[in-house]
Parts: sequence; structure tokens; C-alpha cells
Amino acid sequence: MELYLDSADITEIEEAFNLGFLAGLTTTPTFMHRHGITDVDGTIVKLSKIVPVLQIEALGDTCEEIVKEAQRLVDLGLDKEKTVFKTPVSLEGVKACRKMKDEGMRVNVHLVYTLQQAYMAMAAGADYVCPLAGRLQDEGHDALALFEQCVEAVEFYGYQTKIMFSSVRHPEHVRNAINIGVHTCTVPWKVMKQLTENNFTALGIKEFEIHTQLMTNQVKEIIREAKPTVNLDATVLDAMVQMTDSGLGAVAVVDDSDKVIGIFTDGDLRRHLKADPESFTEKRMSDFSYNQPLTISGNELLYEAVKVFKEKQVDNIIVTDNDEFIGMIDVQDLIKLDLLS
Repeated sequence: MELYLDSADITEIEEAFNLGFLAGLTTTPTFMHRHGITDVDGTIVKLSKIVPVLQIEALGDTCEEIVKEAQRLVDLGLDKEKTVFKTPVSLEGVKACRKMKDEGMRVNVHLVYTLQQAYMAMAAGADYVCPLAGRLQDEGHDALALFEQCVEAVEFYGYQTKIMFSSVRHPEHVRNAINIGVHTCTVPWKVMKQLTENNFTALGIKEFEIHTQLMTNQVKEIIREAKPTVNLDATVLDAMVQMTDSGLGAVAVVDDSDKVIGIFTDGDLRRHLKADPESFTEKRMSDFSYNQPLTISGNELLYEAVKVFKEKQVDNIIVTDNDEFIGMIDVQDLIKLDLLS
């Protein structure tokens, strides 16, 4: 199935055709009006140089006027092989279709709402017949049945016409087009961008990214620059300042030889403050007892850090390099990176 973009927005046209596999572009005077385009001819010429195939309107009340307009557009420098002239279905329109085909032009008969209209366009040799799904459904008609009938007619009678699924409103329309077996589908960019989206796919990609990060990145790659540290003579207030400046929920407590002997956490703050609200901030780190802190080498994979957090149910781990304190990893650091689940 050919995939066309349906647009007149130069920015999104350039973005869409960077995909590298779109068959062409359909555009309308309505689109150009919507985007405030006043130099229609100049825009058509510009678009013809951007896209593989350009489908544009050739309007007129009579066969002669339609053909004359198509020829005028060709004279702007358009390539007949890369241009499809769109004309609304009517007796004059299908007559013009036949004449344009005889003159080596390609034609899309559009604004089709019935099988009879589609048949007349096929019989006239139209390269494309273009019913409008969204508009038909807006009026309560079974648009999908019409597309099925058009495809069946092409296959049964052997017409060279391609049925184009247009007036696409949502990704489900594209799925409908594929299931029916239409030959071409023209899609607005906002809908086309949704065609590769799926929540399960997004979750799968996220899981792959997380597992890759856990198994390839080292602990030292995510520790913060701040190394909140207090000695045993420091006060609780000093520790609070260090926590605030670092954004971490803990400080490392070191002895006179700068060896880490424990961790003082925001949890400790809350517990002790409740017990002694008046003088607590003046107490010194030496007034508290500490458990031997958990440590991990900065060269370890994040996978190992996650294991420690899960098994030991702690909030902070001291990070070392050759037994030297180089930082601290907080459980919130892993949660923010979606590495702890």
C-alpha cells in the first residue's frame, strides 16, 4: 500500500519526507488557505521539488477548463510523471480525466461518495479514485463498505486504478485501509506520527533501556559531585546545612583520619528532633552512635547497587574508590532514573 502525506504545511512536509519512504504528497486549496498560503503556484513548484509525487488540484467547471488548468500547471515546470492532477467527480470531471490521460497526464478523481461515481472514474482511466472515509462517516455512511466495493471492482474488472483511502482522522483508519486492501492511503502528519506508537512498545523500550543502563553503567557515573561530610565535632545544624547544600538526604560522618564511620540521615534528624526538639540542633555528631555503613565500589555496575538497596532496605550507600570515600548514592537517585522497581 502506498503511503502519502496529506498536507500543505512546508515544515511538516519536510519532516515527514525525511522518513525516506513516503510515496508522495496530496494537498488541497483548503489546506493552503488554512495555512495562509497566497502564492499557490509558487508553493506548488516548491513542493514538486521536495516530494516524489505531487497530487494537486486541477479545477474547472468544464472539461476544457479542467484540462486547461492542468496544462497551465505543467507549464510551470511540473513533471507529468511526478504529478497527479486531482479533479472532483462529475460528468465533466470524468470527461476531463479521459482527455488528460490521452495527453499523458496522471489523474486522481476524488470527492467520491458512491460506487457509481468510483466506477465512472475507473472507466475513464483514472490513476486514482479517492473516496473520503472521515467525511462519509460524519454523515453516517458505511465508508469502509464503499472502499471494499471499490477494491473488489478494481480486482474483478482489472482496472488499472488505485483506490486511495483519504479523509483519515485517526490511526484506526489506516488499519482499516490495510485490512481492506486499498492501494494507497493519504494521511495527515499528526496521524502518521501515531502509527508507530503503542504503550506496550514504549514500556518494552523503557525496560530495555533500564536493563542496559544497569548492566553497562558504573555506580560512579551517577553519584553527585557533592560529597556531604561532617566530622565528629560538627553539630547537627552543620549536618543539616550539608544535606541542604548537597540535595542528599544524608551526610557521611568521618573520624579524625577522614575514615567514614557512619551515615547521619534525614530520618535520624526526624527521630531525634521529636525526642529533643529544643537543643537537638546543637548536639554534635559524636553524641550519636553509628552502624558500620554499607559501601560499594564506584567501579561496580549499577545492577550491584540496586541489589544492595533491595536486599538491605537502606536509603544510602557510601561509594568508594580504593577504599577512599568519593561520594554517596541515594535510593532516590535510582528511583528518579527509574532504575529501582
